[in-house]
Amino acid sequence: MKKAVSIMFMSIFLVGILAACGANDKSSEKNGKDSKVIVMGTSADYQPFEYVDTAKSDEIIGLDVDIAKTIGEKLGYTVQVRDMDFNGLIPSIEAKQVDFVLAGMTPTEERKKNVDFSDVYYQAKHMIVTKKDSKVKTLVDLKGKTVGVQLASVQEEEANNIKKDINIKIENRNRIPELIQEIKAGRFEAAIIEDTVAKEYFKKNKDLDGFTIEGNAEDAGYAIAFPKDSKLTNDFNQALIEMKENGEIDKLIVKWFNK
Repeated sequence: MKKAVSIMFMSIFLVGILAACGANDKSSEKNGKDSKVIVMGTSADYQPFEYVDTAKSDEIIGLDVDIAKTIGEKLGYTVQVRDMDFNGLIPSIEAKQVDFVLAGMTPTEERKKNVDFSDVYYQAKHMIVTKKDSKVKTLVDLKGKTVGVQLASVQEEEANNIKKDINIKIENRNRIPELIQEIKAGRFEAAIIEDTVAKEYFKKNKDLDGFTIEGNAEDAGYAIAFPKDSKLTNDFNQALIEMKENGEIDKLIVKWFNK
């Protein structure tokens, strides 16, 4: 009899544990504040937006990380940052591996089919990056040349737009450093990279140069990506609006762009 009662209480105990686990999972899925921890997906090869200063630590730092953590503090969340290839970021949202993505991502119409976006927090421009001794000084000079772009990036779309008028060969790579290495090795004559990111590479690679593609700032704004219908979208957006109005965004931009 005692054994039967013991088994009964053990069963009730196990059911309680499973129910509690289920509740915690459900809370996490809803992105509610019960979990307190939310995961940010990024591609840490995009200085000064997200990168690792290997000389100091293996921590992912940058403008986007600071924006995420500042918003997290305002909303009562702890933000964990997860690094992955850029082309895997939206799939990671759809697979519920991350709660949001902050990675210098442009809210294109194609991406909006799969995720929701915040307001734009930064306007960017595209830059053609070449060797300093390159004869590529204008878009027309790219004719017949191999141009590198980051896979699944808005720069890849820009390259395809250029190809409609100028005959270029487009090659893609997963990471920005790979594009830089291909240029330095002579396998690419040029690459299209966001201008602020490109300027960071110019500081470390004196043999590189480039020029901005004019007239595309509106197409290259950056926003935060979320799962469809996530509660976080509105919450983050309200915090982002506050940061724009009180000057916090501008202060962070100055901090990271002047490093």
